[in-house]
Amino acid sequence: MAIAEVTVIPIGTETTSLSAYVARLHKVLEQEQAAGGIRFQLTPMSTIIEGELDELFRVIRLVHEVPFEQGASRVSTSIKIDDRRDKPASMEQKLRSVAEKI
Repeated sequence: MAIAEVTVIPIGTETTSLSAYVARLHKVLEQEQAAGGIRFQLTPMSTIIEGELDELFRVIRLVHEVPFEQGASRVSTSIKIDDRRDKPASMEQKLRSVAEKI
């Protein structure tokens, strides 16, 4: 299971507010989570998505396209992937590991 941090930034929009774009991205991610391929967590600055690597890339492509569908002229998407294969990993496991050491 891989974990990706994704930030999608619409450029060339009519307003500096991005909440409508984030809300639409959230709906897409909810649909994908309901389908069972991923889990996600919205944060104030990005979104964390957990799933199989191929599924993550597919979902990231979907959310990258959303601002274009809403009229953005340009989209910049940053992706950071943590793909650990020596043992199972999850968002919760990573947080537990740090909490145990605090």
